[in-house]
Amino acid sequence: MNTTTLLQGKIALVTGGSRGIGMGIARKLASQGADIAFTYKSSQQSALELEKELQAMGVRARAYASDAADYAQAEKLIEQILADFGGLEIIVNNAGITRDQLLIRMTEEQWDQVMDNNLKSVFNVCKHAVRHLMKNRKGSIINLSSVVGRGGNAGQSNYSASKAGVIAFTQSLARELGSRNIRCNAVAPGYIETEMTGQLDPAVSEAWNAKIPLGRPGTVDEVAEVIAFLASDRASYVTGQCWNVCGGLDPA
Repeated sequence: MNTTTLLQGKIALVTGGSRGIGMGIARKLASQGADIAFTYKSSQQSALELEKELQAMGVRARAYASDAADYAQAEKLIEQILADFGGLEIIVNNAGITRDQLLIRMTEEQWDQVMDNNLKSVFNVCKHAVRHLMKNRKGSIINLSSVVGRGGNAGQSNYSASKAGVIAFTQSLARELGSRNIRCNAVAPGYIETEMTGQLDPAVSEAWNAKIPLGRPGTVDEVAEVIAFLASDRASYVTGQCWNVCGGLDPA
């Protein structure tokens, strides 16, 4: 199979696709021939620019203002994508936030916001999309977790718990949907270079790099490459797994 057409003819949804890892995923899937629907919450200008960029690659692309953490908005989103694109085969649940704080100082709102945006959003999108996938007896669902969802991290009890929940949800859904030829996998990035990590104190970055056997942070493109593989027919016998993309960083 020609790698430039790895996903030719497939329709993909990427939540939180207007920046960071989500933007890299959208670009990567489009470069492999997939039509792209992606969501954003507030980055409208960035989203519209990406929409034009993806269309220039020769694929159909559309940005949707939608909050995946909202059950009704997720339902409307899937309905609109099916109407606009005529189908949906690949789902990448990437939308998420952090509200880091030590537990003793963490507010109920900080806990709920992270759970809603990182875990409930995955449930919302899958809940409303899975009937279509089951009807067509094909599909690949890829949910973004994190290495801290496997080993925890001080000051991130809410984020770590939400990302651990994503892994368990993914594994359970893989068991439910395998008989319908629908694959479900999680991807757990480690320390990845993004706009967010670029704002960290250099000393913090150096400390992270010292823990990573490869001695450097990962790139968005390296995460997106794994997701493109899992979305493709080349991963036809891969389901219920969590793929660490972390340079060997020990999640424990």
